[in-house]
Amino acid sequence: MAALGAPLRTFRALLRELRHAAGRSYRDTPAYRHVLAAFRAHRVTSEKLCRAQQELHFQAATYLCLLRSVREHEALHREYHGKGERSPQEVAGLVGFRLPQQPGGKG
Repeated sequence: MAALGAPLRTFRALLRELRHAAGRSYRDTPAYRHVLAAFRAHRVTSEKLCRAQQELHFQAATYLCLLRSVREHEALHREYHGKGERSPQEVAGLVGFRLPQQPGGKG
């Protein structure tokens, strides 16, 4: 895995993915409350240095990767999942081709 980046960026991206997954009422979900509480409990203050901060950040980045991957997989599945028999024109359109027109208006 590449560099983790800033914890705040990971936190905001996690909230964005939760919004995609749960809709407008994502703040009412237990996942939102858990992520918020975990980031608040593991932040660095002037009084202490939390050794588990990097561990939390790594777990949050891993969870973010999972949420993004699931969302992208579902989008790809909806787009390319078989819908039964397709016409030749639909199949050609899926791969970016157009069927040639036959003379006399037959196609």
